[in-house]
Amino acid sequence: MRTAYQRLLIILSFVSQLSIAQHLPGSDVPFINSSHKSWVDSVFNTLTIDERIGQLIMVAAYSNRDEAHKQEILKLIREQKIGGLIFFQGGPGRQARLINEYQATSKVPLLIAMDAEWGLGMRLDSTISFPYQMTLGAIQDDSLVYNLGVEVARQLKRSGVHINFAPVVDVNNNPSNPVINYRSFGEDKRNVSRKAIAYMKGMQDNGILTTAKHFPGHGDTGTDSHYALPQINHSRARLDSLELYPFKEVIKAGIGGVMVAHLNIPALDSSSLPSTLSRKVITDLLRKDLGFKGLIVTDAMNMKGVTSSNPPGIVDRDAIIAGNDMLEFTEDVSRTIAEIKRAINQKLISQKEIDDKCRKILAIKFTVGLKQRQPVKTSGIARELVTPDAQLLNSTLIEKSITVLNNHGNLLPVQRLDTVHIASVSIGKNGVSPFQKTLGLYTEVQHFVLPKDANAELVDSLRKQLQNYNLLIAAIHDDGIRPLNKLSFSDPVLTFITDVANRKGSIVSVFKNPYVIDKLSSIENSDALIVTYQDNVNTEELAAQLIFGGIGARGRLPVSIGQKFPVGAGIDVDGGIRFKYTIPEDAQMNSGILYRRVDSLVNQALSLRAIPGCQVLIARDKKVVLYKSYGYHDYADTIKVKNTDLYDLASVTKISTSLPSLMKLYDEGHFKLDATLADYLPKFKRSNKSDIPMSDILTHQARFKPWIPFYKNTVKKNGGYKWFTIKSDSSKRFPTKLKDKMYLHRHYPDRIVNTIRKSPLEAEKKYLYSDFFFILAPRVVESMIDESFDYYIYKNFYKPLGATTLTYNPRKRYLKNSIVPTEHDYYFRHEPIHGTVHDEGAIMLGGVSGHAGLFGNANDLAKLMQMYLSMGEYGGTRYIKSETLMEWTKYQFPENNNRRGLGFDKPNLKYLGENNNAAKDASPLSFGHTGFTGTMTWMDPQTGLLYIFLSNRVNPTRDNTRLYQLNTRTKIQQVMYDALYHENNNTH
Repeated sequence: MRTAYQRLLIILSFVSQLSIAQHLPGSDVPFINSSHKSWVDSVFNTLTIDERIGQLIMVAAYSNRDEAHKQEILKLIREQKIGGLIFFQGGPGRQARLINEYQATSKVPLLIAMDAEWGLGMRLDSTISFPYQMTLGAIQDDSLVYNLGVEVARQLKRSGVHINFAPVVDVNNNPSNPVINYRSFGEDKRNVSRKAIAYMKGMQDNGILTTAKHFPGHGDTGTDSHYALPQINHSRARLDSLELYPFKEVIKAGIGGVMVAHLNIPALDSSSLPSTLSRKVITDLLRKDLGFKGLIVTDAMNMKGVTSSNPPGIVDRDAIIAGNDMLEFTEDVSRTIAEIKRAINQKLISQKEIDDKCRKILAIKFTVGLKQRQPVKTSGIARELVTPDAQLLNSTLIEKSITVLNNHGNLLPVQRLDTVHIASVSIGKNGVSPFQKTLGLYTEVQHFVLPKDANAELVDSLRKQLQNYNLLIAAIHDDGIRPLNKLSFSDPVLTFITDVANRKGSIVSVFKNPYVIDKLSSIENSDALIVTYQDNVNTEELAAQLIFGGIGARGRLPVSIGQKFPVGAGIDVDGGIRFKYTIPEDAQMNSGILYRRVDSLVNQALSLRAIPGCQVLIARDKKVVLYKSYGYHDYADTIKVKNTDLYDLASVTKISTSLPSLMKLYDEGHFKLDATLADYLPKFKRSNKSDIPMSDILTHQARFKPWIPFYKNTVKKNGGYKWFTIKSDSSKRFPTKLKDKMYLHRHYPDRIVNTIRKSPLEAEKKYLYSDFFFILAPRVVESMIDESFDYYIYKNFYKPLGATTLTYNPRKRYLKNSIVPTEHDYYFRHEPIHGTVHDEGAIMLGGVSGHAGLFGNANDLAKLMQMYLSMGEYGGTRYIKSETLMEWTKYQFPENNNRRGLGFDKPNLKYLGENNNAAKDASPLSFGHTGFTGTMTWMDPQTGLLYIFLSNRVNPTRDNTRLYQLNTRTKIQQVMYDALYHENNNTH
């Protein structure tokens, strides 16, 4: 039984706890609740009145300014006991170091805030700028916006920041809005609300306080409140139904803060006071009518919208009296504190109100983790902010926002590349753009550049150059840091854009604010019209990938564009028909493993002079995740290898020329695996090879000799050339150029064929690699077609694939410095080989053979290989039947200890360790080929992996076998699997 005294103590204790809870206004909102009362009171009770006011003040800080600025901030912290800092321009490492110093100096831990509407990149260099909110407004999957909030929260916390002054929830229904515009999610209040809530929850669920801005709605203004006070003359009913709608929604959803704008809204306060200073707007409307109990913070108190007739200190005092909890960007801290104290004495505001605001801010500090001061870790901060996952998220957000407004005749994605002659025009840039360079990854595109101020003469000249192209891709670029609703093109350029839009076969991509579309005459007539909302490397590369089907489009306009396009307009376009150029994480691979170890292996090969340079391409599931060039053309270290350079593919020619031709003819019933050479080349009817089936020939178990040095038959004992085989001048009898002043007799290719025909056979039927059939392959193919072998491949495969650098005799089309040299030929031609085929037999066949002679870059070779990996399909076109690919790429005679497919190489039947011909983890389904010059291509249907390695290891001599000894090519191939399976081997 309790005594009366005990009951009294319980009652007093309850009253005391109730009193404490009442000192934490908004105790049911995120970041502010009574569970913090013990710590809040312990700190609050140590503060003087001045220091309590100081907690309401947040001043501007920069990490790109000098020592004087730092000392000024330190002085404010020491003497005025300010409550927080809002950081502006600088860098992440510098900012982290300053935060640590400032926090160590402050009596009470500081709240650190930033305007990070599109992430840290809004303020800090060396960080990611995520898409602007209008770009996000085009995304249909709100979960992506939530994921953005999660990532931005992670980066802010890693940087020592606690509050993000975001999201912008203004409904931008005024295209001329100079300050909100692209910072808004759009003009649809419901879309704005959904996106704002998703973004807010992503951040707040991960410990970052957010503030909805700019209350009560800054969207329908034509004035920038940084420079003047905008006036909004809508009725209260209109404000309630539109401008205030998103604020109501985010408040119901639990947002922790609201930022008040500097606006003059007579319907809410007829006194002409800026809303930041209006008790009717803040206390009556926001606090009472809308029931908001969280943190109310002002917009920057240095903006002309509030300071033009209100001096510093006075204006800050009035903002606190109006109901704001925290002042952002106070310019005169000491005067602000003095004026607020004076207001307390004058009964304009009570001490209890100030104390409640102070407690609220302290409660927030507790929630964001400031009870225990932990310095920001500065080491590795830049690397930990710009992670592959963050980069992938950024790219995904852009990809999902891109909006197609027109797609007449399903022009997008462009297919049938063999039917189009393409030109691209970059409008508003001074050089070839990332957009144009990415277009060039898909097929041959002629690029033109049109400056924004081009005159009529220059525009007319361009028109003439474009007459012969049946597909024109135009890019309209933004010329500012931000995508503003303005154009700065000359009249001739604007007329040119109109002409392009009205031209048949036009694709226009607008890398500007979508509102400018209303200012471009006839732009809505374009056969295909794309809008990306902003202009950067990511948007340009992804828009180009959309055009050729590397990605699709699902975006919808978040704003209306005059009478041309309504809000919500957009056309779905499917992608995934060609390569997407992306990062490993997009293909569920680990970039840390892939990039680091591939670089290490290549650099080892370079340093040990196994190769002078190389190209490496790795893809998975049609996603190119690494495409990189290393080193130089040769050891002179003068010309760096570029991705566009051509390599001699050597024996990779076999699966790139002979096999696609034969498989196509096989599909058509012309070529049969049980047929013999004699069936296609009658000359072989009475030879020892007349009855050997093609299945044995293609699997290298036809008992053919591996190789004959045909060139030796042209050389006399004294080193000269036999007069009836080679002459120094060309003629009808000696038409084949081997090098300058060296021409081969026209019948010598027939002599090579006869030599093969007469060659003896090996005694045993077993696997023995031979070039013989592939030397004959062009003649076999030409026996079934009515055109040349090389044109047949180009017409049926390379041109429609967009693999236009795959070519024989590249000097006919390419400059010498874009072709990587091979060896110094000391055996036959006695000169450095550069731009012609390395193989002596192939050059004697005019550079066109089925066993060697093909040149190309890794990207174009990959298109052909991806067609194989996709079982005969690429770019929406089927080239070879899937069942044919499955048959030709499988083990044919494993019972004969033969690992080969039909023409394709495959992994050894038993893994041979370090010197295996394929990676340890390459599946039995995988297939590919290697080449003598140091090339390799391999595909694995089981994992979707594609690998290309091109090098000139024979430079300067074929005797350099270090690449084989290091086994670089196969080791890089294994890295792909290690990166793919990193979760299993716990390597991160």
